Amino acid sequence: MKIYTKTGDKGQTSLANGQRVSKTDERIEAYGTADELNSFLGLLCAALNTETLPETAQQLYWIQNRLFDLGACLAGASLALQSEDIAQLEQWIDVMQEKLPQLKAFILPAGNEATCRAHVCRTVTRRLERKMLACCNNNWTNELTFVNRLSDYFFVLARYIAFCENVSELTWKK
Repeated sequence: MKIYTKTGDKGQTSLANGQRVSKTDERIEAYGTADELNSFLGLLCAALNTETLPETAQQLYWIQNRLFDLGACLAGASLALQSEDIAQLEQWIDVMQEKLPQLKAFILPAGNEATCRAHVCRTVTRRLERKMLACCNNNWTNELTFVNRLSDYFFVLARYIAFCENVSELTWKK
């Protein structure tokens, strides 16, 4: 099978239901951002010290799969994220936060490579949320909540990686 189809050569693409739309359509922007996030997540996985954080690598792999589900949903497939997916993120956030020192100031997106990549994932996740809201579909309740929680997960993960690897957090100085 050839990778190219030539059906998108004039700036159109198909949604999962076969509907043709412009490649600049808000839904394409949304699931393209989900794909971009998934790629940044792959970079985070590559930078992660799996010896110190083996459970985190498994979590990130799970999230990558959910992001594929989300992309399919945004493209119009009859696939949806579940409330259990949201609960899983919340559980992981809670476990990491229990081990972290209390946050007393705004922190800068800095640290080692894995910490910085987690912050990039956080900011791309926030953009994904904005893109989803721009083309909001009322059936995306779980998907929007999942993405909102995912950005929280990446923020806490960045702090957790820094904590586990003895990397100082840099705080914002006015």
